[in-house]
Amino acid sequence: MSIIIVDDEKEIADLVDVILKNEGYETLKFYDPLEAYREIQKNKDIDLAILDVMMPGMDGFELCTKIREHYTYPIIMLTARIEDVDKITGLSIGADDYVTKPFNPLELLARAKAQLRRYKKYDAAKSDSFEKNGLIINKKEHTVFLFEEAINLTPTEFDILWLLCENAGEVVSSEKIFEAVWGEDYYDSNNTVMVHIRRIREKLKEPPRTPRIIKTVWGVGYKVEK
Repeated sequence: MSIIIVDDEKEIADLVDVILKNEGYETLKFYDPLEAYREIQKNKDIDLAILDVMMPGMDGFELCTKIREHYTYPIIMLTARIEDVDKITGLSIGADDYVTKPFNPLELLARAKAQLRRYKKYDAAKSDSFEKNGLIINKKEHTVFLFEEAINLTPTEFDILWLLCENAGEVVSSEKIFEAVWGEDYYDSNNTVMVHIRRIREKLKEPPRTPRIIKTVWGVGYKVEK
């Protein structure tokens, strides 16, 4: 499995690199966060990111946010700051764990392994679940969570949301949604899908003008980002 390490403190980055390589992991090590981001943009095989918080040019919070725009692999933040607000900030933007410097190398290794096990388990079952922007929907369990809060959807609302998540990254037309969910022919004046999308957005607490999860592609349909 491949792990990217980003820390402008050369000694820390080198230490983490050695720890992980000794356990048989492939590593990508960067002292420059901007250079790391360029690698992240083109590398589809990363399984875990370990990011320092305080870095010049682009701090760890910003880099974490950018990763979460496209990828679901786990992120561990490294920081010398111990304030709870920093931990909350990191977790709220998509980090999975937080390790405070100075850290015990064995503790960091254990946390990295735990995150990789969780991600491997999720990846193996990803055909039955979807995770993005704090949303977790599981088809087999018929559950929806938003930032760990259970969202109660009707069966129809769930089927619509799952259809969009199942086709994440693609625009799904209102016609396709209606025919797939209702099993009937679609007609142009039918606003049933639009009404249900509005209800789903309300339950997900989506801003009406700038929805984060379900995007409207005007004249085409709806889309959930991959």
